[in-house]
Amino acid sequence: MTTQLTVTEKRPGATTPPAPRPARRGGPRGHRPWTPWLYLLPALAVLGGLLVYPVYQLGLISFLEYTQAQVSGGEPTSFKGFGNYTTLFADPQFWQVLLATVLFAAACVVTTLAVGCALAVLLTRVRALLRFVLMMAALGAWATPAITGSTVWVFLFDPDFGPVNKLLGLGDFSWTYGRYSAFALVLLEVVWCSFPFVMVTVYAGIKAIPSEVLEAAALDGASQWRIWRSVMAPVLRPILVVVTIQSIIWDFKVFTQIYVMTNGGGIAGQNLVLNVYAYQKAFASSQYSLGSAIGVVMLLILLAVTLVYLRLLRRQGEEL
Repeated sequence: MTTQLTVTEKRPGATTPPAPRPARRGGPRGHRPWTPWLYLLPALAVLGGLLVYPVYQLGLISFLEYTQAQVSGGEPTSFKGFGNYTTLFADPQFWQVLLATVLFAAACVVTTLAVGCALAVLLTRVRALLRFVLMMAALGAWATPAITGSTVWVFLFDPDFGPVNKLLGLGDFSWTYGRYSAFALVLLEVVWCSFPFVMVTVYAGIKAIPSEVLEAAALDGASQWRIWRSVMAPVLRPILVVVTIQSIIWDFKVFTQIYVMTNGGGIAGQNLVLNVYAYQKAFASSQYSLGSAIGVVMLLILLAVTLVYLRLLRRQGEEL
């Protein structure tokens, strides 16, 4: 048995189809990898002016001898290196204020998240009219300036004219006299003006969850707490990460509420937090370099907390 092989010969004058051109580097139609940066350039320029340069100046002043004498030109500015940080870390009051700031911020964050998430779930259970009223009331609290809200809360809890003491029968009890009662009062105001952000964000995430999933969990006999813990929370984890980090940043650098409601940090500085402590050092004592050093420490702490939190999520395989 013979096999016939057919060989196609190239005919004279026949044309060969052109070979496909190699794809251009950088994407279709001459796209360059640096093209997205051109669109981001205006925003980066604004951020550089509003963020990078102030942080640079903050760090620079923290390494200098910069007091009222240098500001007025009476003495030349000199380089101190880490001298301001050495002075700061050797001050026992700094560590007391740092501990109080961390505990106060942690209490504010946990309470804000608990209230915001609970109200977000409540919004999914009530009728449209009541939901609209709750949303408007929460957004009104969110839109209120911090100094206005702090002043209103001080009046509400005033020992002489405030309605809260009369309703609770506390007489002339002063909420701002004791250290813990003053911190509790400020915590309530901070949560009051912060929970709407958490509530609205988490509510939007809940509405994005398919209703069939929640109905199936309810039909299986899961309680509301079990549905939140086993169904909603895992789906909402990226959103919860955002609101948690944002709340940490906001509550760690609280200034207006403490300054207004405790009259600059409380009796003998018992209600000081780092932001108010830095203000007192920089402007009340004219130690601008020491106040800048406190600002740098706060910045590093917030960066460390954010990076550690994101790293833990990466290890769990979460996508942000």
